[in-house]
Amino acid sequence: MLRLRICVFVAALFCVTPVLAAGKTIIVLDASGSMWGQIDGKTKIEIARDTLRQVLGTIPAETELGLVAYGHREKGSCADIEIAVPAGTGTAEAIGSFADGLNPKGKTPLTDAVRVAATELRIEENEATVILVTDGLETCNADPCALGRELEASGVNFTAHVVGFGLSDEEGRQVACLAENTGGLYLKADDAGQLADALATTVAQAPEPAPEPAQPAAVEHNFKGIARLVEGGDDLVDVGAVRWDLFPIGANGEASKDNVTGAYGGVIEENAPAGSYLVRVRIGNVHRELTVDLTDDKQTELVAVLDAGLLHVTPKRTPDGDPDDSARIDIAFEGGDDGGYGPMDAYVAAGSVTVTGRIDTAQAEQTLTVKAGETVRTDLVIASGIVVPSAVYAEGGPAVEDSGIRFEVHEAKADISGKRDTLAGQYGSGGGMDVPPGDYVLSARLGLAQAEAPITVKAGERTEASVNINAGVLAVAAPGGYRIEFYSAKKDIQGKQKEFGGTYGEEAQETMHPGEYEVLVIYEGDKAEKRQKVTVTAGERTEVTVE
Repeated sequence: MLRLRICVFVAALFCVTPVLAAGKTIIVLDASGSMWGQIDGKTKIEIARDTLRQVLGTIPAETELGLVAYGHREKGSCADIEIAVPAGTGTAEAIGSFADGLNPKGKTPLTDAVRVAATELRIEENEATVILVTDGLETCNADPCALGRELEASGVNFTAHVVGFGLSDEEGRQVACLAENTGGLYLKADDAGQLADALATTVAQAPEPAPEPAQPAAVEHNFKGIARLVEGGDDLVDVGAVRWDLFPIGANGEASKDNVTGAYGGVIEENAPAGSYLVRVRIGNVHRELTVDLTDDKQTELVAVLDAGLLHVTPKRTPDGDPDDSARIDIAFEGGDDGGYGPMDAYVAAGSVTVTGRIDTAQAEQTLTVKAGETVRTDLVIASGIVVPSAVYAEGGPAVEDSGIRFEVHEAKADISGKRDTLAGQYGSGGGMDVPPGDYVLSARLGLAQAEAPITVKAGERTEASVNINAGVLAVAAPGGYRIEFYSAKKDIQGKQKEFGGTYGEEAQETMHPGEYEVLVIYEGDKAEKRQKVTVTAGERTEVTVE
């Protein structure tokens, strides 16, 4: 039955071929996760790749063919649709190579994929064809039948053929409407041979380009863009950072939002339809806009003077220090800005330029003048040192290796309310905190223990500082306990004990300053709570069981 329908389809197309208008064809290929399913021991995606290669090798070179794929880049995304190869002649190799690299993984947004293909064809008066190859139904809450009616009602000469690869008869009926509503065919393919027949039928019958009407002799490139940093300066021949974009200017004098062509390079040659254009030229974040009128029979040169210079900034912690890759650099100039980390080059508009740098809380700023066409090199000194903290439980005692210890660097002088600003902080020993040079206090906190030590930080130097937190570890086991709480052993003048917190469960561990404490264990139900006195010694671990 399939071969009979294909023959009928071929015969029908053969009869009308002499009156077909010029057009383009895009294959929409399913690369959703279901394409890893197998037919006769071979995955569907492998069959599709091999079959596509086979068919592409038989089509005429002048066939204008493109490829859209969906479901190949993201799992669960209904927006995973890519115009892999725009429709054009000589695209067979590009289409085959792209299909070879597909890795099916996502959903099946076949309706929106066909819409994207139709939009890419820019269907107006010429015939356009989309060939959808799918092994599943729409999974993104869209209606392929409604899309078919919409495209047909638009009055354009558009046809969609659908190849159902491994679909059941019922599934086929749910997508066949897309083809039927646009005057196309639905072809069912259950194996590699039938898929080859279906593709050969639809691709081979894609509309042939109509003969081009006689045109006046045209140049290969009717636009040449030449970028210079300064009036009368050298062409930026080897500077690939220059970006050109041509936007057509309409009858109302407004430029389109979409460019017709664009390229990178200090000197470029492009071709665009005859007309007026707004030309936007950019190097780095320096922008210029010009206009140009183009014709088909000659090349028009446009020189864009960017009125810019090149600024090279090297951040350092000291004037004689090495470049610092961690520094954040921000550059501000008239009409734009730029930024990055570590040493950087930036094109800036001629005039006053402000450079600011930051290494954590350390900052620096300088203002300089850059002339058009010149290269300016400057060192930005951001005075900063590195504090590498560590801690011990007791003088000469064991090192604190607990990653939960919190270190902070504070201003040495407190404000009027007794608070000191915090400049940096980290968890765990080692590493390093960037701090401006000066005298500070390094604090350490682990559990209920806190301590601090004075430090002095010098620019460009590494300050290794240790804090004695003067603490021990109390570990409590309370079988059957509901909550464990810690109190001071001694009561104050009001008869109250200071509470140091607690935790739920049968076990608790806390880091505490040395001294006498009382452990309270609370039980669920009617069981009475229990208290036990304990002594914590700096640099030691104390283990108690409350039963």
